[in-house]
Amino acid sequence: MRVASDSLSALPGIRHAFFTREGGVSSGIYGSLNAGLGSNDDQASVRENRRRMAEAMGVAENALISCFQFHSPNVVVADQPHAGGDRPRADAVVSATPGIACGVATADCGPVLFADAGARVVGAAHAGWKGAISGVLEATIAEMEKLGAARANIRVAIGPLIRQPSYEVGQPFVDQFVAADPSYSRFFVPGKAGHAQFDLPGFIGHRLSAAGITAIDDLGLDTYADEARFFSYRRTTHRKEPDYGRHIAAIALET
Repeated sequence: MRVASDSLSALPGIRHAFFTREGGVSSGIYGSLNAGLGSNDDQASVRENRRRMAEAMGVAENALISCFQFHSPNVVVADQPHAGGDRPRADAVVSATPGIACGVATADCGPVLFADAGARVVGAAHAGWKGAISGVLEATIAEMEKLGAARANIRVAIGPLIRQPSYEVGQPFVDQFVAADPSYSRFFVPGKAGHAQFDLPGFIGHRLSAAGITAIDDLGLDTYADEARFFSYRRTTHRKEPDYGRHIAAIALET
């Protein structure tokens, strides 16, 4: 049902999970732990799946806070359970409130969890290439600092995401990165003619290191390659399937 970071697991008073696709009630292409509120799955099944995740995190169902994500650098501070209505539009959630789980939904993009155990501040970011290059990781760290965290003390875990052998991109994609910073060429290796393979976790790790984070745990898991455990937007696209499920990565301060 979930995988975990050894680094974050060692921290007292903090609970986290990178949930897999296993252990839910959804069926078909959504089987089985689909958390995608924006998917076309039966919404009663999605709600039950999210209830199970909240229970596993030790929080109330409406205290598993996730956002309407749109590949932005926007961050929200969660200090109370969701009261209903529209979810905030953002790609990261931070909290210093016990009993609130900061969550992000992914299906190839990078789920990144943050924790300063001493300051009792946690966060979660959805880092696809757009979010990573536009600053969602740095923005998450900055918001955690506003809540009392110190970046020198923040531990970070990079969860299951699409990895370089599975992530083929075209030359315009490469050109966009190299135009932003010529050194970014190191995150690409040659692929088939006119294409390259992109190292998303390597790029995420670089951005975190450049922001002053020294404790980074990359779980090394590939969502595209491991169909038994993970959903994948790109795998679904290649198969011309109508939709795909989403995972949740979450982190919370224990009460």
